[in-house]
Amino acid sequence: MATHLLNLWDCTAEELNAYIRRALELKQEARAGTSHRQLAGRIVALVFEKPSTRTRVSFEAAMYGLGGQVIFMADKDTQISRGEPLKDMARVLARYVDGMVVRTYGQEVVEELARFSTVPVINALTDLHHPCQILSDIMTVIENKGDIEKLHVAWVGDGNNMANSWIQAAGRMGFSLTLACPEGYDPDPDILLQAREQAPRPISLIRDPAGAVRGADVINTDVWASMGQEDEQQVRARIFRPFQVNQELLGQGNADAIVLHCLPAHRGEEITDAVLEGKQCVAFDQAENKLHIHKAILERHLLGK
Repeated sequence: MATHLLNLWDCTAEELNAYIRRALELKQEARAGTSHRQLAGRIVALVFEKPSTRTRVSFEAAMYGLGGQVIFMADKDTQISRGEPLKDMARVLARYVDGMVVRTYGQEVVEELARFSTVPVINALTDLHHPCQILSDIMTVIENKGDIEKLHVAWVGDGNNMANSWIQAAGRMGFSLTLACPEGYDPDPDILLQAREQAPRPISLIRDPAGAVRGADVINTDVWASMGQEDEQQVRARIFRPFQVNQELLGQGNADAIVLHCLPAHRGEEITDAVLEGKQCVAFDQAENKLHIHKAILERHLLGK
């Protein structure tokens, strides 16, 4: 039976740590010039309804780096846009390829594809979850700060898919998490409730950005208006202005805190240019780690290990 990665609840803490350990090994091996061919002869379909730079290129590079190949399918290239049932596409594509990496709007899309697919389906982003991104983020945290279970992570800004997946990660891996979101822009309440029931350390939701980052080892943010929310840009810019990650807010965290941003960044909005270019920001290491974590994910799911 195919194993899918649809959200972080699909994994135990041990499995999440295994992805990261393997990604760190693959990163080290790549820098040492080690050649990999374990996915030679395997093909993955990248089914992307939303545009992408980092996710597309890092998945493609990961697959090629392991000896495999990809078929990229944008929204306009598929019959989904013309109303083909997802269950039909899942059953047909599964006869052509060894896995599907899907970036779309609704979580129900990846779940429906997984229900009918005999090959692994990997969630490369939905409006509800972003599991692969959070795995590369946590890999970056571990590289810089060590054991994440001992750390305090702050999330500042929109309670979006990134926030939801960070909450799941805290529930599984046991680190302390404080989210500061404007009222009306909270993370998914069911995900928050479920994570709090499982988490050994606090997962807090507050309205005060300074309170969230006080004593934080990791400060994380994302754009104020995600893809599909462009019509809300002006309203969100006004509401989210007090949640900007700037030097003053950074000064409330630990002196050695690191700053994460999944990119693309809107400089001067959710993060200032000075913070993004500052020595505490690891956003570009974070972007690189998407390549290595995607290799670990593809290897594990396509080889069934």
